Amino acid sequence: MVWTVGVDLGATNLRVAIAGASGEIIAQQRTPTTQGPDGAAITQSVLEEVDALCTEVGLHRTDIVGVGIATFGPLDMQQGAVVSPPNLRNPIEQIDLLAPFSDRYAHAEVHVLNDATAGVIGERFHTPMHPDNMVYLTISSGIGAGVCVDGSVLRGWDGNAGEVGHIMVDPDQALPCGCGGAGHWESYASGEAIPRYTRHLAASTDHHTEMSVESVDAAGIFAAAAEDDPLAAAVVAGVNRWNRIGLETIIRAYAPFIISIGGSVAVHNPDAVVAPLRTAIDHAPITTVPDIRLSPLGNEAPLLGAVAAAMTGGTGDRRRLV
Repeated sequence: MVWTVGVDLGATNLRVAIAGASGEIIAQQRTPTTQGPDGAAITQSVLEEVDALCTEVGLHRTDIVGVGIATFGPLDMQQGAVVSPPNLRNPIEQIDLLAPFSDRYAHAEVHVLNDATAGVIGERFHTPMHPDNMVYLTISSGIGAGVCVDGSVLRGWDGNAGEVGHIMVDPDQALPCGCGGAGHWESYASGEAIPRYTRHLAASTDHHTEMSVESVDAAGIFAAAAEDDPLAAAVVAGVNRWNRIGLETIIRAYAPFIISIGGSVAVHNPDAVVAPLRTAIDHAPITTVPDIRLSPLGNEAPLLGAVAAAMTGGTGDRRRLV
């Protein structure tokens, strides 16, 4: 029997899955992502979770023929590592993934890829039409995109293609980004940034609110907006404005047939995040308006993409099943 492992290393949660020959998931688990104190501790926690799941289903390391690791970035593909990630609570210099997994699973081919890239691989692999021109957009702790153009998944020479969260949407650069820049899409509309954006609007406008702006999180802001809190409603309207700018940039750049939106912010708030984009982008000069949809795979797209990469030599192409 052919067995593969998929890993989705997110800033908040770590997901691990084991799949059989046809890609069916036989076991999976989710745990909070270790935040440090250093990269070695994070790597060790991922290895331990994979080992534990293999033990749970009665597999030995030598039974695993492929490992796909979807991870937040930025990536250093020469080292197979994450370098200076901006969305962890603690500053981390480097998280090695390729070498430790290759050593531990010596019979397996190991692939490390950006989580949004894994997302578009997962979407294409599990969509019957297998679209050749599509974007998987994740709006979560951060914002990123996996892009497929004319059947080719774009990765970039360093594996960091699709870092659309760092498109500048605010030329005034009012809010800083975790990457060290300012005015980026991720500075305003990501799960980590929405509370900061709320405090910014609270300080610069006179919107009334019942929220405790110093402690509220993104989920609380969306909940308050649904209850017509004026400040929360202004925040969500602003988030939608930044999302529209980002999405229109993606449409102009890649002319996708489908934009599939995942990530916790979108998945937990589809009516507030995805539906307004469908309404706002009702025409697109130069390019055709794509089908803008909530990801049918929910938060599982990067994990399923990691499994698909493990099964297909990193490509996600069904014709290259191991």
